[in-house]
Amino acid sequence: MMEGQVVWITGASSGLGKALAKECALQGAQVVLTARRLDELENVRVTLMHPERHISVAADITSESQVRHAYEQVLAQKGRIDLLINNAGLSQRALIADTTMQTERAIMEVDYFSQVFLTKLVLPTFLTQKSGRIAFVSSVAGLLGTQYRASYSAAKAAIHMWANSLRAEVAQNGVNVSVIFPGFVRTNVSFNALDGEGKPQGHQDEAIENGLDAEDFAQQTVAALMKGEEYIVIGGRKEKLGVLVSRLSPTTLYKMIRKMKVK
Repeated sequence: MMEGQVVWITGASSGLGKALAKECALQGAQVVLTARRLDELENVRVTLMHPERHISVAADITSESQVRHAYEQVLAQKGRIDLLINNAGLSQRALIADTTMQTERAIMEVDYFSQVFLTKLVLPTFLTQKSGRIAFVSSVAGLLGTQYRASYSAAKAAIHMWANSLRAEVAQNGVNVSVIFPGFVRTNVSFNALDGEGKPQGHQDEAIENGLDAEDFAQQTVAALMKGEEYIVIGGRKEKLGVLVSRLSPTTLYKMIRKMKVK
């Protein structure tokens, strides 16, 4: 159980973040919901178990000043943070040849730099407490690298490696680090995924449509976090097989990916 623990979740207004918020609330946590729009966060907050325990703190995670202000609000209202889930993210559906540098940078800004900044900002609180867990939502795409997701895969791989370094540096201070690798989960992620010009593609992918239910993802993820797991792969058989092959034989994996229909 997470009874009384303060859990801060970014990207909490929809998709994986919303599902994680519901599950953490069910486990007794005090949830801090963050995304850009306060009204959408409030819509989520009132659906959580014991809504009065939870708070909505709006911020654009790519704005350092807004994130600083959000952090101050969280500490002022809750006094501590036991679990930070860096979940806010932006996906991609475009070939490398069609992706502008502006789009490359936009994806890296959300999926890598903003998570690095927030984590560095809250780290002193965790170190002072000598306790807590910082979790990052990476992606199976960050372990495999597939067509149409080059920038997204790169950003998700980057945050995974940064998290590994963080874990090694803070382990002796009682601070734990977990990385979550979702496969295909049914959310609106593909509607918001950027095309090569940096515009939302606006439609659902078949693979996402047939993916894991967001509630199932959240239940499995929160259970793994409560057990203290550090490397958490959540997905269907195809994604888990891909992750296994990536460890056993990268060359075989590369051949498999060439033949896959991943868009």
